[in-house]
Amino acid sequence: MKSLTRRLLNDFQRAFPLNPEPFECIARELDTRADTLLEHLRELQVSGVVSRVGPVFRPNTIGASTLAAIAVPPAQLEQVAAIINRFPQVNHNYEREHRFNLWFVLTARDARAIEATLEAIRQQTGYEVMSLPLLKDYHIDLGFHMRLDYAAAVMNDAQPSRQPSPAAPPVGYAEDLIEAIQNGLPLVPRPYLAIAGRLGCTETEVIEHLRALLDNGVIKRLGVVVRHHELGYRANAMVVWDVPDEQVEQIGLQLGDQDCVTLCYQRPRRLPDWSYNLFCMVHGRDRGEVLACIDRITAALAIDTIPHEVLFSGRRFKQRGARYRMQD
Repeated sequence: MKSLTRRLLNDFQRAFPLNPEPFECIARELDTRADTLLEHLRELQVSGVVSRVGPVFRPNTIGASTLAAIAVPPAQLEQVAAIINRFPQVNHNYEREHRFNLWFVLTARDARAIEATLEAIRQQTGYEVMSLPLLKDYHIDLGFHMRLDYAAAVMNDAQPSRQPSPAAPPVGYAEDLIEAIQNGLPLVPRPYLAIAGRLGCTETEVIEHLRALLDNGVIKRLGVVVRHHELGYRANAMVVWDVPDEQVEQIGLQLGDQDCVTLCYQRPRRLPDWSYNLFCMVHGRDRGEVLACIDRITAALAIDTIPHEVLFSGRRFKQRGARYRMQD
C-alpha cells in the first residue's frame, strides 16, 4: 500500500476537519495537493476500499435499528439473500456459520418502520425472522489500522462506549442535515458549502451542527470509512456469549477493551432458539488469526466456562452505510 494511501486511511478515520476546506487541511498534512487527494479518494471509493467519507452514527440515537437472522436451507441461501437485499432498510447482509446462517442489519426511521420491514421480509421469504435489537453498546468503532504487518491491528484508539451520555433527539434542521450526510460528504473542495446549498443554509451552520452532533454523541466518528475485507482483513467472526445477566456489564466492558474486538454489545435472548446475550466482533487477516485472538481473550478474561459460539462470516451479500430515511 502506498504511503499516501496508508496515512490517509489510517489517520483520518476520525477527527475529520470541521472547517471550510477539510481536504486542503488533510492534503497539507500528507504533503500533497487537495485536488490530488480528492481524486485519490474517488478512486478508492470506486475500487471499494473506501465506503464513504462521512459519519458513523451511534446506534439508536437517530432512527431505529436491529440485527436480524434467518435459518435458511443452504440451497436457498442466495435466493433469500437477494430478496432481503432489495429492501433499502438493509445495509449489511452476511452468511454466517450457524443454523441461523443469514444475518442482516436493518435501519429505519423508527421501531414501527423496522417491524413493518421485518414483517415484509417474513412474507416475501417465507421464513421466520429473529430480531435482536441492541440493548447496550460497550464498544462500537470499526476503525482499522493500516499497519498491515501488525497482527490484529484493529484501530481501537477511541475509548470504549462505557456510559454514553443520552443524546438529544435531532429535530427539524438536524434531521435534514443527517439525511444529507448519511451517504457521505461530497468529495469536493468545500463539502460543507455544497451541503449548505442543498439545505438552504450557510456553510458555518452546517459545520456547527455537525460539531453539535459529534459533541452530543449522535455521530460516533466523522472521517474515512473503510471496508475491512478490501484492506486485507479477510476473516471475521461474531462471537456470542451466554453471560449471566448480573455479569453482562462487567464482561461487556472487558471485551470492549480488547485490541482485536471492533464491536461489543448486549442484545436480547430469544429463548428457546437463542440463549446468547453478549456479542462481539473479531477481525483478522485469516481464520487462524481470528481464532488466536478469541483464545487470547478467553484466557485473559477467564471466561472459558461461559457458553459461547463462534460464527465466522461467509459470503458478503450486502455492505454499505446505514440509511436513516428521515423523510416519509
